[in-house]
Amino acid sequence: MDFSVLGTASAIPRAAAMIETFRAIGYTLETAVADIVDNSISASAKNVWINRIWKGGNSVITIMDDGHGMTGDEIIQAMRPGAQNPLEKRAVTDLGRFGLGLKTASFSQCRTLTVMSKIQGQSPEFWTWSLDHVARSDRWELIHWLPEGFEHELDGLTSGTIVIWTDPDRIIPTTTKIENEHAKRKFSEAFDRVKKHLSMTFHRFLETKSITIHWCGHEIAPWNPFCPKESKVQIMPSEQIGEHVTVKGFILPHKNNFSSETAYKEAEGIFGFSAHQGFYVYRGNRLLLAGDWLGLFRKEEAYKLVRIQINLPNSLDSDWQIDIRKAKAFPPVGCRQQLESYARLACNKGSEVYRHRGRILKQRAGQDFQSLWLEKKKDNKWSFIVNREHTLIRNIRELAKENPDLAIDMLLKFVEESIPAKTIYVREANDDDSQKQPYSDMDPKLLNTMIRRIHEEQLAQGLTLEQSKLALKQMEPFNEYEDLINELQ
Repeated sequence: MDFSVLGTASAIPRAAAMIETFRAIGYTLETAVADIVDNSISASAKNVWINRIWKGGNSVITIMDDGHGMTGDEIIQAMRPGAQNPLEKRAVTDLGRFGLGLKTASFSQCRTLTVMSKIQGQSPEFWTWSLDHVARSDRWELIHWLPEGFEHELDGLTSGTIVIWTDPDRIIPTTTKIENEHAKRKFSEAFDRVKKHLSMTFHRFLETKSITIHWCGHEIAPWNPFCPKESKVQIMPSEQIGEHVTVKGFILPHKNNFSSETAYKEAEGIFGFSAHQGFYVYRGNRLLLAGDWLGLFRKEEAYKLVRIQINLPNSLDSDWQIDIRKAKAFPPVGCRQQLESYARLACNKGSEVYRHRGRILKQRAGQDFQSLWLEKKKDNKWSFIVNREHTLIRNIRELAKENPDLAIDMLLKFVEESIPAKTIYVREANDDDSQKQPYSDMDPKLLNTMIRRIHEEQLAQGLTLEQSKLALKQMEPFNEYEDLINELQ
């Protein structure tokens, strides 16, 4: 198309409307703070300091780093929406993409964003986005303003940057009074979630000490979802997908096999084992997506010990549809089948650990393992039956000759305690249609014999024929066999 011969018309978006739209992109407080930390890492920072200052509705959040800093002109460029073309080639360590993260992440939480920065040998510079000013002027205008009390915040650094959020209306209502203890507690709890999110999102950086994140004066420890200190984690072979993507599966131990109760609690993460199952997508050592099956599977209790890492370079952002918040990813069609195949194998291994509670079921020299329950398959339908050849069952049979009541009670106790509920759950979740219906292949003579025995007993106790039939029809499992009950005389 020859654009030079076509007419044009200006369609510049209104500043007041557009900048408010940025607030609705979908950041949480956790993902917003993480996006600011990304900029610190891209600026080669060794330390990041995050602080929250409680002042009720006038509370302040700061994120400061000791990176290479910016000049005044560079601050303006960084504050410009869309400062970076997402299609441009970037350094492999660059964690940004759209040139929107600083602005959209900040606007999603507060109405006033200030950036103050300095490079080595120069004085600090600062500029501020005020949504209230933009609303009044309807112009894409920064203001040269710095919140009171921050003039010397960078004095202790050779170079660095501080991001200041004031008027945090999306975190706490602006009318909140400083003495409101309930609001203060909610404010603190919200930032505790941020701390845990950063611990997970940047755990590779924290583990290698390439960066240290300080949380209100305390260093954040890394949370590694793959439990590298646990000796009984099953590590699957790494697999290459395409030219640049690798996938590697980890099956966490059952609770019984964790080194301690504390380690088990630590491993369950922010939302628990079931929520943290699935793929963990990393780009440039930064965790983008945690605990998601990427549409390939649904979350199941039986898979809760399965965690699979995917490593990809930032050159594949477009192929994997990485969003602005760096919180969503969609694998290309070409690699979905390989991912699904690998994940299915991991889920099968994870199900085995879950079903057997971490026990190693293996044949020992000269001995066969005796299972109290056996899996039975008939006409492509599966069910579980008691192993009548089990030594326990044989001994109960012998006991029944001497003390029938004790034998029956003992049998029922063992059956109740050993029902393979987890295995049944796994089978139902994976293959529900092939489960055998109860009593579907039971000998009708056995049912009929028991119905008649109970019926005769009830008649002897003084019940009428109709009363006995009604009682049987309300008795499990005979309620499913009204035709046999109706034949009673």
